[in-house]
Amino acid sequence: MIGDRWGVTDSETLRPYPCDDFVDSPALQAWRGVRVEAPAAAVWPWIAQVRIAPYSYDWMDNLGRRSPQQLLGLPAPRVGEAFTTAGGRKWGRILSVDPGQQMTGTIMAAFMSYVLVPQERTATRLLLKVVMQTNRLTALGLSIGDLVMARRQLLNLKQLAERHRHPNAATDQ
Repeated sequence: MIGDRWGVTDSETLRPYPCDDFVDSPALQAWRGVRVEAPAAAVWPWIAQVRIAPYSYDWMDNLGRRSPQQLLGLPAPRVGEAFTTAGGRKWGRILSVDPGQQMTGTIMAAFMSYVLVPQERTATRLLLKVVMQTNRLTALGLSIGDLVMARRQLLNLKQLAERHRHPNAATDQ
């Protein structure tokens, strides 16, 4: 499908993701990935912070409010709490969390998993998979739209994690 992959390898599309457990025979499967030059411990707090801001195109999906550029020291994400916040409104809910490894949630009938895969001591693969039960035409439109938004989100999270490579960098300033 057009727009179903960005920045991922074939093996990354074949691996299991927690979101797969929530949708049988999804019409939409989309994978996104980016290499972050920071350890997983520096990337994870930014994934956990997606609960309070979208980190994509703030002018569009956050009503012009800028996603925080510093870590806010949030408590660990918990199953059942809001998955994200956009435009000042809480959306979706968290379905599964393995701190430091993955966070899976649902929003508007889509299920998505952010997965961290340590590479070397100082690098991490940040992977995102989105699955959804829908018709093929809607899936195509969603896949292309998600590609634009998720790509921007992952690149923003990458930049922030690389800027604050050490997990306590935001509080050390």
